[in-house]
Amino acid sequence: MSPLSHIDTRTMPPAAAKKAWRSAVRQTRLQRGERRISEHAKTFRDHVLALPEMEGVTCVSVYASRAHEPGTLPLIDALHERGVEVLMPRLGDGLVRGWGIFSSAENIVERAPGRPPEPTGEFLPPDRLADAQMIIVPALAADTNGTRLGQGAGWYDRALTEATPGVPIVALVFDDEFHDTDTRALPRERHDVPVTIVVTPSSVARIGA
Repeated sequence: MSPLSHIDTRTMPPAAAKKAWRSAVRQTRLQRGERRISEHAKTFRDHVLALPEMEGVTCVSVYASRAHEPGTLPLIDALHERGVEVLMPRLGDGLVRGWGIFSSAENIVERAPGRPPEPTGEFLPPDRLADAQMIIVPALAADTNGTRLGQGAGWYDRALTEATPGVPIVALVFDDEFHDTDTRALPRERHDVPVTIVVTPSSVARIGA
């Protein structure tokens, strides 16, 4: 049973509802075994690589997953092996958001406790994201309306303002984190940037299709 089963977030202000959702999802993710997460990471890779939107793509933005998140390293490795440039989130001086280019798994490091792993090498400015022909974004949950529940800092919502209009924005979530808006819509605020594709271990959904 979901930790949210006895909470009616529909009556809460969006910010409070998001907080409740995040707490519940994080609690559930901690219960997932490493072996299953590793297996799902390969499935996520296969689903993303099979997307028709991937045809001819030469630059993709992908986040570096942390423990208990939908794994992205198999996907990043596969893209790199195909000669695709992989842009990864990176924080510069003063926590300025930017990007780095993936070169190898050994060159992805955790620069500070609690921060996502980042690539070493040159720091690229925010507008470099405009080169990405597909953007894979982290999510704690998503729904059939394209609403994405992020970690709460708003990093990606701000970063996505630099994306080229019309570029596919893809959320990776576990099966129980993808919700039908008719039965359980996620809270959404004006600044939330919707995703266009949701990938789970068992499905690929195009929003609005």
